[in-house]
Amino acid sequence: MKLKTFAGGLHPPDNKEWTAHKSIETCPLPEELVVAMSQHIGAPAVPCVEVGQRVLRGEMIGAPKGFVSVPVHAPTSGEVVAIEPRPHPMGSPLPAVVIRADGEDCWCESLAGTESDELEPEDIVERIRLAGVVGMGGATFPTHVKLTPPVDKPIDTLVLNGVECEPYLTADHRLMLEQQQRLLQGISLIRRALGVKRAVIGIEANKPDAITQLTALGRDVGVEVEPLAVKYPQGAEKQLIQVVTGRQVPSGGLPMDVGVVVQNVATAVAVADAVISGRPLIERVCTVTGAAVGEPKNLLIRIGTPLRHIIDFCGGLVEEPGKVVLGGPMMGFAQADLDLPALRGTSGLLLLSKAQVNLRPESPCIRCARCVGACPMNLLPTTISAYGRNGLLAEAEEYRALDCIECGCCSYTCPACISLVQAIRQAKAAILASKRNKV
Repeated sequence: MKLKTFAGGLHPPDNKEWTAHKSIETCPLPEELVVAMSQHIGAPAVPCVEVGQRVLRGEMIGAPKGFVSVPVHAPTSGEVVAIEPRPHPMGSPLPAVVIRADGEDCWCESLAGTESDELEPEDIVERIRLAGVVGMGGATFPTHVKLTPPVDKPIDTLVLNGVECEPYLTADHRLMLEQQQRLLQGISLIRRALGVKRAVIGIEANKPDAITQLTALGRDVGVEVEPLAVKYPQGAEKQLIQVVTGRQVPSGGLPMDVGVVVQNVATAVAVADAVISGRPLIERVCTVTGAAVGEPKNLLIRIGTPLRHIIDFCGGLVEEPGKVVLGGPMMGFAQADLDLPALRGTSGLLLLSKAQVNLRPESPCIRCARCVGACPMNLLPTTISAYGRNGLLAEAEEYRALDCIECGCCSYTCPACISLVQAIRQAKAAILASKRNKV
């Protein structure tokens, strides 16, 4: 059987053998957790606790600000020792609540699950919102917003992203093997919230165990499994929709424009935890891997855990890393500080050795067009990048800069080592800022 895929893309070494066979372990609690108020797309949460206050595990410590925002909760019980800007993985210091763990890990008594069959769709969405559930694939878009499409955008299909196409990462793979019933419960809840019948899990063919097991289990509850060709970025939202449904999201459009909602498999598990168990999003599974770490693992970590603590639990550093990346090597963000906290979107922590990192200097473009052939959005990356670098934003927009999904295929394939995706990302930000200033 020929597996489905999309035009463009790459086949980088997946390097998943480090952790694909390793069951999820629980990372011990650190002495102190730094819980950022900005961990999602949209308005940051606003601290709603005070220094010196004792908080319980799951208690709200950051209140949402607006519809496209979610609350933030205490990952454990303890004392609030600071509310102040702290270094953030996305750049400059941002507001955070710092909790000194008391070791008791006591749950907030007001948290309670419910029999999900008794809930109306709007009740399901509200429980998801109150639990702070966001997209767990890395984008961290508030889930309740996705589940509240406009009335003129009817949804008929739910696509679950189990692709995990980023090299090195295996957290979703392990979830699909170890929390299958929870995953199917979450899918059922999302289907009910949207009022749709069709649900499809897209999984790359390099996870045959997950495909086989979920196909058998899904058959009983009306959930399809679609095996997909192994190619990066097969898990990108627009590419996944095209491959699974045959529908093309228009330029500048959203999945809801073609009747589809996409959720990551880890998000579905978080939905089940929120609705059935009443548990907010305070932990996630993260792949810790790379040649510079002693023992690569898949870990269940509390949000706010310092990266150094996570690394120490994985045997520490065996050499000075050539690069530290949060997320995957293609779309993740390089970090210089191991005391930064883990966030809701921290799907991976890569400790790459110097031998694993390409540190060659940039050289002039040789017009080979490899970036054009690799682009899954059918763009001209080298042209958009050149316009962006020279401040020609109108021209960059004309060449569809805003359609770039920032997958990094162009930079990966460039023999001149030009940072194409970084230049396009900066151009996009400048274009959007210019549009906001005109409003």
